[in-house]
Amino acid sequence: VQLQAFGGGLVQAGDSLRLSCAASGRTFSSYTMGWFRQVPGKEREFVASISWSTGSTFYRDSVKGRFTISRDNAKNTVYLQMNSLKPEDTAVYHCAARSGAIYATTPRLYDYWGQGTLVTVSS
Repeated sequence: VQLQAFGGGLVQAGDSLRLSCAASGRTFSSYTMGWFRQVPGKEREFVASISWSTGSTFYRDSVKGRFTISRDNAKNTVYLQMNSLKPEDTAVYHCAARSGAIYATTPRLYDYWGQGTLVTVSS
């Protein structure tokens, strides 16, 4: 199983960025996909998740209304559209997958992880 995240970069506050997570190696139709982020010295924190089968989504409060998670079944890819970015959104963003359709916000409940992609938001 491979999860490859990409799309990070350096942007200014208020800008938008779209992250992608390409999944391969198995069928993910029964999985929940999640995005997490981490800054040095802090724990990895949940950002958003989507059930591959139902499309149900869940977000952390601080990104509601600004971030949107979506999936493209044909491309086996999950996206994180990030609008109105703030300096506090700066982090390494990771995508992850867990078996089942129920969302989870705890990193240890996810089975597979991709490498991170760095998002830097300047003020």
